[in-house]
Amino acid sequence: MTVLRKRICLCLFCMFPVCLFAQSAADEARLLPLRKISIFSSGVGYFEHRGSVDPNAALTLNFNGNAVNDALKSLVINDPEASSPAITYQSETTLIRTLQSLRINLAGNPGIAEILASLRGEDIQITTSASVVAPVTVDGRILAVEIPPAFLRGGENTGEPALTISTASGVRLIKLKDIQSFTFRNAAINADMARALDIIRSSNNSGVKTLNIALPGRTRREVSLSYVIPSPVWKVSYRLDLNSAKPFLQGWAIIDNDGDIDWTDVEISLVTGRPVSFIQNLYPPHYVNRPVLPLAIAGAAEAQTYESGYGTAADSGAAYKMARNEAMVMEDSMEFAARPEPGMAGTMELIDGRWVSRNSADMARPRAQAAVAGGVLDTARGADSGDQFEFTLKRPVTLARQQSAMLPLVEGPVTAEKTLVFSGQRALSGGVIHPAISAQLTNNTGMKLPAGPITVFDGGVYAGDALLEFLPEGEKRIISYGDDLSVSGSVTSSFKRVIAAVTVSKGLMTLSRKNVNEKTYTIRNAGSAAKKLIIEHPITRDAVLTTPASSDEQTSSLYRFTRNIAAGATLDFTVSEETPVSETITLSHLNDAAFAAFSTNSEIPAKVRDAFSRALSLKQAADEAAKTLSDAEMRRVRLVADEERIRNNLEAVGVESERGQEYLGRLADQDAAIDAQNDAIDAARRSVEETEAAYKEYLNGLEL
Repeated sequence: MTVLRKRICLCLFCMFPVCLFAQSAADEARLLPLRKISIFSSGVGYFEHRGSVDPNAALTLNFNGNAVNDALKSLVINDPEASSPAITYQSETTLIRTLQSLRINLAGNPGIAEILASLRGEDIQITTSASVVAPVTVDGRILAVEIPPAFLRGGENTGEPALTISTASGVRLIKLKDIQSFTFRNAAINADMARALDIIRSSNNSGVKTLNIALPGRTRREVSLSYVIPSPVWKVSYRLDLNSAKPFLQGWAIIDNDGDIDWTDVEISLVTGRPVSFIQNLYPPHYVNRPVLPLAIAGAAEAQTYESGYGTAADSGAAYKMARNEAMVMEDSMEFAARPEPGMAGTMELIDGRWVSRNSADMARPRAQAAVAGGVLDTARGADSGDQFEFTLKRPVTLARQQSAMLPLVEGPVTAEKTLVFSGQRALSGGVIHPAISAQLTNNTGMKLPAGPITVFDGGVYAGDALLEFLPEGEKRIISYGDDLSVSGSVTSSFKRVIAAVTVSKGLMTLSRKNVNEKTYTIRNAGSAAKKLIIEHPITRDAVLTTPASSDEQTSSLYRFTRNIAAGATLDFTVSEETPVSETITLSHLNDAAFAAFSTNSEIPAKVRDAFSRALSLKQAADEAAKTLSDAEMRRVRLVADEERIRNNLEAVGVESERGQEYLGRLADQDAAIDAQNDAIDAARRSVEETEAAYKEYLNGLEL
């Protein structure tokens, strides 16, 4: 546990309540000076106190109610001697429960009658003014407090509570209004009263939560305390001068001291990034619901059966070893828990087996060159801090509580080129728009630039405001700060589908089409000077840029094309994108109209059109054979129906009759006609089979 002796990331012990005082001179002596602050863009701040402490030091840290959870989560103590430090604090429910646990209960703001009634049987010494000569002192034990029913007489309440005590000479009744003073013979009760009053006094400043830190030791030594709590997000604002031959950028950081401690000669670091940050409710006591089980009272034994076992005694030994290994892993994890949290922006490092705090002023960091014409601002130095970027102000900062300040962050020449930006996305909404007056800004300051507003100056006067997103070192970004009313433009759109290729194989046709989106930008420069223009064209999803062949710059959603437009000139610029679309068609499912359409479509190759014309002829032949078969089958149905009618008539008139002989002759002729129709149907069915086979064989045999 050597790591825990050197750097202690403590589990906080909720013990008996500690008093929460308004900050007094005594409290100031128990506070370590604040020496370093790192303010994060994620809404938290890292605060570090350092200083010398006496042996067996007792320190305090005061936090607002909204910060105490973060403090309990992140508090770190660096003490080379403390082997058994302790942190105590009053929990959310401590006040009431502690007052209720004392011998004299002052919870709920009780009156004298209630206090005395709660202490029946205790020895008390009372000084009373009942005698007109001199005050009288009475010793006894509290018997009861009599509170008679109140009633009004002349508008006054005549109910007078009285204390009855048991004395050596008997029971005495003393009206409470006659008691000048009293004290308890039991010193423990008097001590509890003083303690209860201290607790009540401390609760008057309920918005402040105090952590009391005990650091046992033998010598005077240097220690530090650090923690992470909510903090106002630091902000940044820039000024960009485009007038000079070398554009010039100046950035200021805006910080806020919203706490109740003055910052005096504090090292300030400003960290930009997006770390994970959350609040967990660690301050109030938390209780877990547990099941209520019946009492284990002996009764009649129940009959039971047993399953067969398996394994050997050696398995039990292995299970023991596994449990022992798990216990050792838990011990190691407790030691690991003493390591610094990853969100400390790289301020702790492991040296000679112990975690120690690094002074960011001693870190090797690249320094940004900040030359300013007419003077030099003492700006911040920047350095990577893990996956974040840290700006450290070169001089300590002094800032009174509840005050804010602007501090120089970055200053120096930058690369910036003025241009106009025409937004195709805006133009597509309709109407005529003006391009944005912009500048292409390259970050060659030597440090990453946080997001913030930019005030732009051009020609010695204010030109407009712009917004800058987070800009890594060496990257280029466009900022816009106005509209150029002398330049206007619009966009027209067109869409068409083009068949690019047709393949036919094994009865399937694959059509490869291109959806062509074309947009033409028409932009006129009515000004007296030539302009550099960047046209931003929105990228069509899954499309390929064809005209022009490439863009000058591309983002995740835009193509950028750079063009120059002369004074008084009009620029027509066309952008084409093609989206490939593939479609597979089963030829046997096509109808005559579809075959006819494909066989006459000039976009389809000639050999494919000829093949479809032949396929259409075969299909029509098969359809005609099928129609012939259908007609023959319908004719047979009619012949059979007529035969049935003749047979019914024959039965009605009889075979021997003259009419019956006529029906009999007609029945023979009808049978002959049916036989002939059956032959025709067989021939038609064979024709259908032959033509359909020829059609399918042709389709399946096409390879084009």
